[in-house]
Amino acid sequence: MSDYSDIADLSRPRSRRPPMPLSDRAAQFAPFAALSGHEAAVAEAGRFTDERAVLSDDQRDAIDRALALLRERLGSRPAVRIAYFKADSRKAGGAYCTCEGRLARIGEHPGSLVLEDGATVLLADVVSLELADGGLPS
Repeated sequence: MSDYSDIADLSRPRSRRPPMPLSDRAAQFAPFAALSGHEAAVAEAGRFTDERAVLSDDQRDAIDRALALLRERLGSRPAVRIAYFKADSRKAGGAYCTCEGRLARIGEHPGSLVLEDGATVLLADVVSLELADGGLPS
């Protein structure tokens, strides 16, 4: 205590300016975001996508047989279950999706399946096709 004995009993000096509000003081300690969008880019890079699988000849034949049967039954608006690959718009790859509904038509150019609810799936993206009650080969 000998080194500070001359000032140990003095009161703490006060600034002449008013104290900073607590909300402004907290902002001083917030993380510094030098790059706007950096967090979004990191999250996007960490998002996983699937690679598009190459269909075997057997799988393509099964889809072709299912399409032929669907063309015959198109007038009855058959309920179908379609598994397809949906390409990702922001990065390589995509995701496998399934949709179900009543088939409204088979579009020829470009080849597509159009359901009554307006959903459209390109035939090139289809990986399996079946009647919702299991009546078609997948």
